[in-house]
Amino acid sequence: MNLLPASLSAIAADVLSAAADKAPAVSNGFVVAMGIGTVFVGLISIILLVKLMSLVTAAASGKQAETPAAASASAPAAPLTIENREEIVAAVCAAAAEELGTDISALRVVSFKKIS
Repeated sequence: MNLLPASLSAIAADVLSAAADKAPAVSNGFVVAMGIGTVFVGLISIILLVKLMSLVTAAASGKQAETPAAASASAPAAPLTIENREEIVAAVCAAAAEELGTDISALRVVSFKKIS
């Protein structure tokens, strides 16, 4: 059931077909290039925003952002003591035995060191 008069339907059909004829053809390559370009512009924007925020937070705290390599180089290499060593070793052995599907008595701990 057409609610438009016949002459108005004909005009609408003519306008739509003329618009379809004049529509520029967009190639697939152009669409792909625009999509990839948009992704890279977005990623670069995120990188710049993160760098800007790190500068702002470093300035607000009054400290300069210290790199992890510089932090580990400045830390003295003192021997670390582990509190509750036996409990930690028992928990790690229990987790390893569970993961391996074996009994905990089948495991033998040779050394247990804290990695910093």
